Amino acid sequence: MTVASEALPGHAGRITRKYQGTVVGSARHPLNTADFSSSLLQAQASKAKIIGLANGGSDTINAIKQAAEFGIVAGGQNLAGIVMFISDIHSLGLKLAQGLIITEAFYWDLNDKTRAFGERFFERMKRMPTMNQASTYSATLHYLNAVKAAGTKETKAVLAKMRETPVRDAFTENGVLRGDGRMVHNMFLFEVKKPEESKAPWDYYKVQAEVPGDQAFRPMKDGGCPLIK
Repeated sequence: MTVASEALPGHAGRITRKYQGTVVGSARHPLNTADFSSSLLQAQASKAKIIGLANGGSDTINAIKQAAEFGIVAGGQNLAGIVMFISDIHSLGLKLAQGLIITEAFYWDLNDKTRAFGERFFERMKRMPTMNQASTYSATLHYLNAVKAAGTKETKAVLAKMRETPVRDAFTENGVLRGDGRMVHNMFLFEVKKPEESKAPWDYYKVQAEVPGDQAFRPMKDGGCPLIK
């Protein structure tokens, strides 16, 4: 069951059916609405095991808050935030966000490298990095290392270095830049911890699964990119 608008529900539905799941319904809402009751009640009545929130920003946060008011998670259904970041979880708090299922490529507490990066980021920003912040750092560092290795800033030479060099840093251990410009890397399925499971601030996620990059991203042959013809 999806609560959202435009392209994301279609993508989520195709993936769900590909892996033998069933889409029992969908509901759309206006952008920046203050009232999600109609959509949420429809999702609750559907008895769907997972309710996918294919929106973002304040719409997602407000939908989760209102879902708690309706007792959706307490009633046995799970919410899945299709576009969410750890900053959103921090804003919500674990009491409201507990049990939420999300996918991200990065979490500061995954391993020694991610923790070291997270701690450095926290020293300056007083908050842990989101996936987007970590990936932006990774992309910039990969470009600068390619410039150094190529000995020039000329585009073709640098791009060739970027494509032939694996991305191994705090963001990912196995990233590969494809010919269509997509950087393929593993993704993680997380569940947000209950308040009593969290041992410290920003200790928010439990890893449920790690998805290899070749399964997490659309194959290059299906993208229709003119750069690879």
